[in-house]
Amino acid sequence: MTVQEIVNQIQQKTEEARPEILRFMREICAIPSYESLIGPVGERIGEEMRKLGFDEVRFDKMGNILGRIGDGPRTIVFDSHIDTVGIGDPDEWQWDPFEGKIEDGVFYARGACDEKGSTPGMIYGMAFARDLGLLDGWTAWYFGNMEEWCDGIAPNTFVEVDPKIKPDFVVIGEPTKMEVYRGHKGRVELKVTAKGVSAHAASNHVGINAIYLLLPVIAGIRDLEPELGDDPFLGHGKITVSDMTVKTPSINAVPDEAVIYIDRRMTFGETEEGAIAQVEALIPEESKDRVKVEALFYDEPSYTGFVFPVEKYFPAWALDENHDLVQAGLKAREVIGLELKPASKWSFSTNGIYWAGKAKIPSIGFGPGDEVTAHTVMDSVKLDDVVKATEFYAILPHLIP
Repeated sequence: MTVQEIVNQIQQKTEEARPEILRFMREICAIPSYESLIGPVGERIGEEMRKLGFDEVRFDKMGNILGRIGDGPRTIVFDSHIDTVGIGDPDEWQWDPFEGKIEDGVFYARGACDEKGSTPGMIYGMAFARDLGLLDGWTAWYFGNMEEWCDGIAPNTFVEVDPKIKPDFVVIGEPTKMEVYRGHKGRVELKVTAKGVSAHAASNHVGINAIYLLLPVIAGIRDLEPELGDDPFLGHGKITVSDMTVKTPSINAVPDEAVIYIDRRMTFGETEEGAIAQVEALIPEESKDRVKVEALFYDEPSYTGFVFPVEKYFPAWALDENHDLVQAGLKAREVIGLELKPASKWSFSTNGIYWAGKAKIPSIGFGPGDEVTAHTVMDSVKLDDVVKATEFYAILPHLIP
């Protein structure tokens, strides 16, 4: 068969399955999965994969849901994180955030955009590809994982712990507006701790206020961004004070400890060591013995109790626009009838920081939804795109040389 004849068959199967795909989509959004508690939604996804005849369906040690079709020598992973952020203030929602609502063909619900919208298309697309012989010679995995918890840690366990497989290619289902994405900035999470000396507020002159020790650092961070690196594709580096905590004996005392947390987005040419040094340079000389900068380290257990310690440093990455996987992705968009567009990039971070950034596995992104609605009460996705994405995931392996 020609590629177009194959696509015609995929599109016919997808249209016939449209009610099931959309029902599945709404059902997984209806299951809360914030704070990385993905067990129940993982069970529901596993049920769908078993119905579609996947060769293997199980949870890994961390608690991510795995589904496999085939056992060929080439391996492709379809990565979709199935955890979400919380709903925030319930009063901000004008509809149930899990039941959601449909308006003008758009489905609004927590996780619809980020990132449950890619799961139905991936699972059904894999099944259709198998049915049409497009996965001959492939081992294809669906990987429904935790990413909001700590991006990159789930694929790290996939490669190094369970199932201990380093794939040849990865497709990341984060929202891309149905375009092919090929990279994004990296980041490092930093912590700056100031140690002061407590005193009664009435005698504050005998204490050292830890908050005041951090003020020059905070002001310096606010003004630092123009000095950060730049890249023609990934763009300019970013830095933000994202949180602050204070320890004090009482509200009538001088606080003896203050901590700020920094989200530092790094473009090409920037390093973890350089990012730390930039912040250290903001500490006044007279305060250097009391103010320390360090990179954060993640070692909290998952909901299964699994612990995988990892430093919270994630390198920038971009796959060359002429790479076979990028070109296959662009070809897949073309043959399923989407408008031709060059490969682009995310503004936020994804599991690509491990797949491509650390493990150097060729990776692209493709998914329904626009990332600007992620983490907002307008979290949403076009239902037509949820269905259409199925065609992309089904045809892609056939187009990779």
